[in-house]
This record gives sequence, C-alpha cells and structure tokens, in this order.
Amino acid sequence: MVWDEDMDDAVALPMFPLGSVLFPAMPLPLQVFEPRYLTMLQDILTAEPAEFGVVLIERGQEVGGGEKRFDIGVTAQVAELKVGDGFISLMGEGTRRFEVVDWLAEDPYPLASVRDLPALEWDDDLGERRDQAEALVRRTLVRAAELEETVWSPTVALADDPIDAMWQLAAIAPIGPLDQLTLLRSTSARELLDSIFTTTTDAAEVLDARSSW
Repeated sequence: MVWDEDMDDAVALPMFPLGSVLFPAMPLPLQVFEPRYLTMLQDILTAEPAEFGVVLIERGQEVGGGEKRFDIGVTAQVAELKVGDGFISLMGEGTRRFEVVDWLAEDPYPLASVRDLPALEWDDDLGERRDQAEALVRRTLVRAAELEETVWSPTVALADDPIDAMWQLAAIAPIGPLDQLTLLRSTSARELLDSIFTTTTDAAEVLDARSSW
C-alpha cells in the first residue's frame, strides 16, 4: 500500500473487481490470466503482506475492464500461489472491509484510494442470537441443497472467533450479491446478525415457493 497524503487516512490499493462478494474470514480462489492482473500480482508480491482489494461489479464484465463497481469491498491477502500454463492459481483470504474514496487512473490495472471500515466488536449478549442465525442459515442451506442451488454444505464448519464466524455465516447464506452487500455494510455485530436473519428468511420463503411449483 502507498499512503496518499491528500486523502487523510486513505491508501492506494490495487483492485480486483469481481462478479461476487468477498467477506472477511473467507477464502478467495482465483485463476489470474489477464496481463493487467498478472502485472498487479508481480507488483503486490514485493510487499508484505501481499494484498489487493475486491469489490463487486455493479454492471459490466470481469474480463477486459470498463465495468461499473460498488464502493465497498474487502482486502484479500495472498495465501498461496501456483503457476500454471498461461495463468496463476491464487488462494487469498478476506481480511478487512474498506470503502472506496476515489478510483484512480488504471495503469495498467485498477487502483483506488480506500479507507478501512471499523472492525465489528463482539458482545457476549449476542451469543443466543448468533446461534439462532446459524441454525436458520443451515436450515435454509438444506432447503437450497434440495433444489441444487447452493455451493455450500449445510454442515460447513465455522471459525471459533465469533466475528469471523458471523462473516462466514453471511458468506454461506443462500442469498444474492446485493443482499450480501447489505450485510457487508453492517456497522455493528447486532446489525449484521439482524440482516442475516432478514435476508435468509426472505431467501427461505422464495425457496419454499419454488419447491411448491
């Protein structure tokens, strides 16, 4: 990262816009083959930690550029690299949330001034609510699996850390990317849990309706 003195606490961060939402504490498998992103990897691997930002594409395509992007995302830290024939397989891990302050010139890959969002703080009083949210998400995943509409197993393990586990619940809930963005914007652990309940309940109702067709 490079400090930008004109943006207060903002920093310039290489960006990788995607057609999916990355959450903190979640893995990010990528196959990188575009020349601009191969250049990005070459640049960020000289720093420690090697990281880049991931934002959801609002409109357009992942390949070739020119897409419109949302203004909230998550920093991905490179955990593993494997070189293939004309591409690099990358495994990253979501770490911190950020907001985009400004998009900078793309030379040759996307770059933005970003500011980290505050980390959520756990409250032990939320334990029962978190357990209820987990039960709801897992039940809904079972329902989605019956319709073959989920990539996550209903029995997938969650992290021991309660904040990480909440972000993982947000990631595995069978909801759409715009609902996922709503969860990513949460300003408190309670708000995140409430949003998981609301969006997952809505998704469960849609699944019930579809199963009755």
